Amino acid sequence: MAITTMLSAGALFGGSAYADQTLNSIFEVGQSKITAGVQSQKRIDKLADETATLLQEFKTVNKQIEGLRVYNAQLEKQLQSQRDVIKDLEESIENVTVMERQIQPLVLRMLDGLEQFVSLDVPFHADERAKRIELLRNNMERADISVAEKFRQVLEAYKIEAEYGRKLDTYEGSLELNGQEREVNMLRVGRIALMYQTKDTQLSGAWDAKQGAWVPLDSGAYRSAILKGIRIAKKQATIDIMNLPVLAPEAAQ
Repeated sequence: MAITTMLSAGALFGGSAYADQTLNSIFEVGQSKITAGVQSQKRIDKLADETATLLQEFKTVNKQIEGLRVYNAQLEKQLQSQRDVIKDLEESIENVTVMERQIQPLVLRMLDGLEQFVSLDVPFHADERAKRIELLRNNMERADISVAEKFRQVLEAYKIEAEYGRKLDTYEGSLELNGQEREVNMLRVGRIALMYQTKDTQLSGAWDAKQGAWVPLDSGAYRSAILKGIRIAKKQATIDIMNLPVLAPEAAQ
């Protein structure tokens, strides 16, 4: 009995030890699976985060692509507009070249007409007007002055000549009177009358366009009137009616 009991107790203890070993193995396997599961979950979470990040980046890039499409479409419209402008400019340049070839002869004809007009006009400011035309002639031959500038200069000369016809003017000059050079005061009333009066106011005269010469005036009739006109032109007297010699108008030829 004693031996049997000892054997049974040994078997019991041996069986219990085996069971404990088995349970430990099971626990270890379970712990390994749990650890593997945790690691797998971490990888899954990481992949999920990476996927979410990539998705957000995809959406951002997609919006950028859409914005670039709109921007490129707008640029294409601008480029087309610029191409149209370039085409118009090229046509304008061609037209300007044609116009430049036509304007140059026109400017020369205008200058010829101006010079002829001055030569036939009342001879006031003769030196000044002649120098202006000479300067324009010289500018016509200069390559560093554009055709547009030459045209502007000739138009400016026409404008100056037009202004002469609307103003009362006086200036000093010299004339040969009775074979003697005399200093005189000139009085110009537009283009309708050009008169002179010596500094001592003793001699007066006027330009006669028909004769193309200076003719003396009756000092008693016009001396005071011419002197008054000179003072008005110098703004030394108020504007008033003046009795001056004016040629009667003639029909144009």
